[in-house]
Amino acid sequence: MGLELYLDLLSQPCRALYIFARSNNIPFEFKHVELMKGQHRTEEFRKVNILMKVPALKDGSFTLAESIAILLYLARKFKTPDHWYPSDLQKRARVDEYLSWQHINIRGKGSKLFLTKVLLPLLTGQPLPPEKLEGVTEELNVVLKQFEEKFLQDKPFIAGTEVSLADLVALVELMQPVGAGYDLFEERPKLAAWRKRVEEAVGKQLFQEAHESILNAKNLTADKFEPELLEHFKHQLLKQN
Repeated sequence: MGLELYLDLLSQPCRALYIFARSNNIPFEFKHVELMKGQHRTEEFRKVNILMKVPALKDGSFTLAESIAILLYLARKFKTPDHWYPSDLQKRARVDEYLSWQHINIRGKGSKLFLTKVLLPLLTGQPLPPEKLEGVTEELNVVLKQFEEKFLQDKPFIAGTEVSLADLVALVELMQPVGAGYDLFEERPKLAAWRKRVEEAVGKQLFQEAHESILNAKNLTADKFEPELLEHFKHQLLKQN
């Protein structure tokens, strides 16, 4: 039995895995788990990942959860080019540093803006109050400034002169607010130039293909979601807001 990746490309970590595997010619079977239909909450998927989250990997009888762990597993198993996860101690430390920081910062704030801007009006049936949007946008802007000043600085990529897992993980997360209609690259020339370099490094066509669904996310309607999942989101979002 070959390698199986359980993904939904609406999810940022799933897109990172998909792009990484495809750009490195890693053979895998794409198992589509539709989040909006609640397929990640089924007993069948629970056998692959008891945490009931995507992405997930199955390699023969071996299963693995958590996107960073899966990326590193693939990099090591398929001996992908060194620049993805450098053997150089300090370059690898730069990649690890970003991957450790990003969860509650770029990922946390980018996801919050997406959920607030796209899902909250869908769930409540009410227009989004401007002050709510301003609040989550400002939170994101703070971590974007930190990303530019601390991690990117004046380098072509996070770890130096070549693309790494850190760049890929960062960019797919930053595309989530773009999918909500907030173009965070527009007034940030350094970020925009970095985005272009990362896209070219992985393949522009592949990058666009992986982001097709999320870039249409602002057209989502409530009937596309499984009702129980909609209630779950509503509870979570209203608690946050």
